[in-house]
Amino acid sequence: MPRGRRGTQEWSCGGFLTHLNAVIAVALLVLALAAPRLGDSWLARAESLASRFARRKRLVLLTLSLAAIFGRLALLPWFPVPVPEIHDEFSYLLAADTFVHGRLTNPPHPMSLFFETFHVLQHPTYASMYPPAQGAALALGELMGHPWIGVLLSMAAMTAAVAWMLQGWLPPGWALLGAFFVLLRLDLLNYWISSYWGGAVAATGGALVIGGFRRLIHSHCSCHALAIGIGAALLACSRPFEGFVFCLPVAVVLGYWLISKKSPALSLTGRRVIAPVGSILLVTVLFLGYYNWRITGSAFLFPETVSLRTYENMPLFAWQKSRPPLHYSNPQFTLFHKTQHERYGGSFEKWKLRTRERLRIWRHFPGSALMIPFVALPWMFRDRRIRLLLVQFFCSFLGLLAVVYFQLHYAAPLIAVILALSVQAMRHLRQWKLWGRPVGVGLSRAIVLAAVANVAVWSATLPHPVSEPWNLARARLARQLQATPGLHLVIVHYRESHPAWAEWVYNAADIDASKIVWAREIPGQDLAPLLAYFRGRKVWLLEADASPPRLQPYPALADSAGEGGSAVTSHP
Repeated sequence: MPRGRRGTQEWSCGGFLTHLNAVIAVALLVLALAAPRLGDSWLARAESLASRFARRKRLVLLTLSLAAIFGRLALLPWFPVPVPEIHDEFSYLLAADTFVHGRLTNPPHPMSLFFETFHVLQHPTYASMYPPAQGAALALGELMGHPWIGVLLSMAAMTAAVAWMLQGWLPPGWALLGAFFVLLRLDLLNYWISSYWGGAVAATGGALVIGGFRRLIHSHCSCHALAIGIGAALLACSRPFEGFVFCLPVAVVLGYWLISKKSPALSLTGRRVIAPVGSILLVTVLFLGYYNWRITGSAFLFPETVSLRTYENMPLFAWQKSRPPLHYSNPQFTLFHKTQHERYGGSFEKWKLRTRERLRIWRHFPGSALMIPFVALPWMFRDRRIRLLLVQFFCSFLGLLAVVYFQLHYAAPLIAVILALSVQAMRHLRQWKLWGRPVGVGLSRAIVLAAVANVAVWSATLPHPVSEPWNLARARLARQLQATPGLHLVIVHYRESHPAWAEWVYNAADIDASKIVWAREIPGQDLAPLLAYFRGRKVWLLEADASPPRLQPYPALADSAGEGGSAVTSHP
């Protein structure tokens, strides 16, 4: 669900950047039309070298994976390791910490009222409300030293998976070009790599499904059936609804192929196709049922469903009706859900707004430059090779329209499909001639150069905040408390005007064993039980809306102990 600002940061400054990129793209296109062979000597040589390299498919996959990792690491001086900001990020990090502790969920805490926060279940157990795949990726990173390592590795795996899918659908050189676009658009500056709330896991799943399908119907190899099963499992454990819609066309076509005359005998397909895919899907269903049961008490009740019933009055799907307003224990929940209702209510105008949001996936994922080849769309509709990809895109887009909430990573399963369509459109475009002049060659090269320029523009113009954002202040105060002897309880005080997206109250999986415990001050609620439960800890009051946020000894306890205690701000 869309719960913050980073996912739309690129959209917020999109007006200026879109115009600038459009100017660059138009200039390159005009130049390509006027002089399609400009720079032909060195551009043709570069294309020849890339084509030879592309034929070494395994080396391509390894190189792209390493390029995704080291390319982003090289940008750390300018774009450092991200600090969590969005509600979803903290929820996924809770899941990761839970998994690292060797369990799927945590027992409910006796003081859970003071720990209530967004997208985290407090009852019947204490857990993230989200599916487990992204949390598992972050847990891998946490075991290796930092959760962001899991993000980095998942992005590298996504790049390799998309490249592998493209190799199955396109000639090697064009597949390499599509994978290069993934590197440019997603691996360097995209919010997927600069946050903790996902995209790469689902994109990997989608690439494995569609890439495995293409190979399976030609080779009948069980390893490709395993790729389909693993991809479907990743989708089920990351984006279940979008993954189901994405897999539906593949399942229909695969089922038709299995019963058609083109299919081998059932004795062969049963062993090499049905058994591998079916066994993985069965294990996935059993695991998700067990995961749900451990968290919610029912194998058929998803954690997100419990969260929606407990905290939300907005429906999840467009055909559902809103419930009456709920009453919350704290003003931040009231403000947040009121804002959500105003933005995503059920009016036709808001449905049109949601539709426009979904259409922006074209601008974001292929980028403005890669939308140009789709002038060849009429030719693509007659292209039988990619008919399934077109059907899959339109089915998934309709599925995205059915969901009330939307963020760009909801469309993650489609990444490989979108890139394949973009590159195939470029192949059609490259054949164009105007009065005998190879304008298609010039246009295809101009598009690649515009895509590279697009990344350069984004890197130079991404907004850098003038004042310290609240999440950096939270991280800095946490480091100060970690360096302070003893255990700490931080009681967070918000003003009535506090923005709901700037939420400080998030805790680790094992609250009682944590050095820092974050608790919410609730108007009209006595803090005595909380203070009694955590007796022996140093108690702090955090003025979250002060500028900068101010941390000081809790006044009542400091007065009773005769301590004046000086305040601590977010500055080092």
